[in-house]
Amino acid sequence: MEAKELLLTRHSSPRLIEPGPTKDQLEFILDAGVRVPDHASLTPWEFIVIEGEGTKKFSDILVKAAKRNDAHRQALDKAAMMPFRAPTIIAIVATYKPHAKVPKLEQAISAGCAVMAMQQACFTLGLGSIWRTGEYAYNTTVKREMAINDNDEIVGFLYIGMPPSPVPEKAAKKGEDFTRYL
Repeated sequence: MEAKELLLTRHSSPRLIEPGPTKDQLEFILDAGVRVPDHASLTPWEFIVIEGEGTKKFSDILVKAAKRNDAHRQALDKAAMMPFRAPTIIAIVATYKPHAKVPKLEQAISAGCAVMAMQQACFTLGLGSIWRTGEYAYNTTVKREMAINDNDEIVGFLYIGMPPSPVPEKAAKKGEDFTRYL
């Protein structure tokens, strides 16, 4: 796939099934994530791969967080099933480093770029993926249970698998429609 095709046709796949990425594909996806812009080479990210038995552990974490929020039965069931929407999930964490010239915002953007790069890598491999956040990305119980520092943030969960059917291509947007000049 040529870069131009990737950039103009990449899309999210909201429904995903087995198989997830192979070991080599996962290595490529993670390597793509660390090639993003990174002011002062701080590497302000951590990737937590969730698959296999880790999926059940992640499900338990989401249920625990939902219970702490006094969720009703339907919300608890939904939380329990979320990790099973894809064979592989990568939690991307912005791991902030104190730096005089690189504010937290730049570090969060760099971690966000890592998510995008990994999603593009999935697309080039023929895998489907979707970048999700939602309430559990910002939940202190989830962070604590996943051993994420209080000062760091989950910038997204990248769900990866195969789309069960071809995803319809979205209507093309023109960058010019969102552009102004000074």
